[in-house]
Amino acid sequence: MARNTEAWLTIGEIVGVHGIRGNVKILPHADAAPLFDPARPLEIAYRDGRREQRVLQWVKPHKRLLLAAIEGIGDRTAAESLVGARAVMRRADMPEPEPGSYYWNDLLGLAVYTRESEYLGVLENIIATGSNDVYVVRGEKREVLVPALTTVVLEIDLEAGTMRVDLPEGL
Repeated sequence: MARNTEAWLTIGEIVGVHGIRGNVKILPHADAAPLFDPARPLEIAYRDGRREQRVLQWVKPHKRLLLAAIEGIGDRTAAESLVGARAVMRRADMPEPEPGSYYWNDLLGLAVYTRESEYLGVLENIIATGSNDVYVVRGEKREVLVPALTTVVLEIDLEAGTMRVDLPEGL
């Protein structure tokens, strides 16, 4: 599964507004918070397929979200029009992840197998939780929620498009 450097990856979603001055709440994907940098233009992908580039005036952490001011968005009504839009970045412009770390988009679509080579299904979604991510693996007969822990995820082979896991008791 070769890396597509021309692909656009979602690095976060605008999930709400904050205050009356047009500030937005952004839910960054995984460890993407450092990619929200006022020195770099932000590409916004709307639900209707439109895209536009905006400039971040400032960004600051707020619980598990980021608060941000976007140039040209000066009131709550304008900010509300951004809710549901995704922040995207061209893969070629993103830094390489550290060894043992992966971008979510690289993991989505992997075929997931148990330690004993039983096929579980395809990794379809990733849920960010407070302590660790959870991989949503959908098979023909069931959906399995796999904790993204080094004790559970034994191997990720992006070239082969596979993940091998050792499921905890009861899964």
